[in-house]
Amino acid sequence: MPSLPTPATVLITAGPTYEPIDAVRFIGNRSSGRLGVELARAAHAVGLDVILALGPNTVAPPVLPDRMRIEPFRSCADLEALLADLWPAQAQVLIMAAAVADYRPKQPAAAGKLRRDAEGLTIQMEATPDLVAACAARRTPGQKVIGFALEPAASLAHAAGEKLKRKELDAIVANPLETMDADEIDGFLMRADGRRDSPGRLSKPMFAAWLIDRVMRM
Repeated sequence: MPSLPTPATVLITAGPTYEPIDAVRFIGNRSSGRLGVELARAAHAVGLDVILALGPNTVAPPVLPDRMRIEPFRSCADLEALLADLWPAQAQVLIMAAAVADYRPKQPAAAGKLRRDAEGLTIQMEATPDLVAACAARRTPGQKVIGFALEPAASLAHAAGEKLKRKELDAIVANPLETMDADEIDGFLMRADGRRDSPGRLSKPMFAAWLIDRVMRM
């Protein structure tokens, strides 16, 4: 039987962050946000209220149904501010599927467009805040935080387990780097209590439905 209260709200983050260099350029990553969007659809389909924090260049659900709202973000700083407003106040579960940049330019973005210079351009980078760890630290009793780990298959289980413990998450989705940009995913779910579940290789919509079912039973 599902353990989440009814009605319950799940907060899902999806897509990349774009860290600005100037008015037109940014440092980003290849995340499409597809799995996060499918998770939002699957959560809505089983009757959960959904807040979908959606990154840039990510396709939103074609129809905005009732019990689902979309909150856009662009940079890590945008998402950090959004999470400060939404978590833990407005949801019982956070699924942090967004691919947040690990680094961003240390200097503020230049106004306008930087021009080509024969001497080149040097950008000093700084680490971004650990958003999922911060959310885990401020959750209240009964709330759940699920993170994601994208690593090469050979080191995936170890890396995901270390991340799970270090960030004090309730569970983590381990996703092989080799399935990036693919239509299918061969991931598994690791829980803080040591249990591990794997549905085998599935399409992203089917994996999303499987994961939401597991989350509801946590």
